[in-house]
Amino acid sequence: MRITVFGATGGTGQHLVHQALEAGHHVTAVVRNPAGLRQAAHPRLDVVKADVMDPEAITEAVAGQDAVVSALGPRAKGDSSVCSDGARAIITAMRATGCRRLVAVTASGHIVDDGDGPFTRSVVKPMLRRYLREGFADFVRTDEAVHASGLDWTIMRPPRLTDGRPRPYRTATDRNVRGGITIARADLAHAILATLAAPDTAGHTIALGY
Repeated sequence: MRITVFGATGGTGQHLVHQALEAGHHVTAVVRNPAGLRQAAHPRLDVVKADVMDPEAITEAVAGQDAVVSALGPRAKGDSSVCSDGARAIITAMRATGCRRLVAVTASGHIVDDGDGPFTRSVVKPMLRRYLREGFADFVRTDEAVHASGLDWTIMRPPRLTDGRPRPYRTATDRNVRGGITIARADLAHAILATLAAPDTAGHTIALGY
């Protein structure tokens, strides 16, 4: 599979690039700073230096690809629109090139549904919304843009990300994972690749957690 990864130098993106290459995929990593990519010399890795917020600058990186993954996330305080602005630019570029398969990472924290327990719904999520208001608003805008894209999309909804070692995790379709409060970035990357290999996940959200 030919996969383009945005956010390839981030915590999840690094794992995703590594695992995709190990699985035999061809990866195009779109980055601002190529020096931040550990696997830069791999024969099945193309590194493209471009501004993800500019659809014209990233069009070539998505043309002819089987799938695109947005693992974008804020790098500094004040990056309150990077996920949604990036998603809109990626969607524009994909529409222009005819690339259809999109997997976008947001989060489970801004979503309250039947997958959450009573304590999470009534106490934990309201507190998170108060303290992570700007980031959650960005995730909401990202979800809306992806839903309206007309592409074959899947939204990944992880809980709090850690740098822990891979271990068995649970997933749920179109609802949160009960009691799933953390997930390692390596396992999120694993779940993204599994989602790309499952066409029936298109048009759905996939939550995960331990």
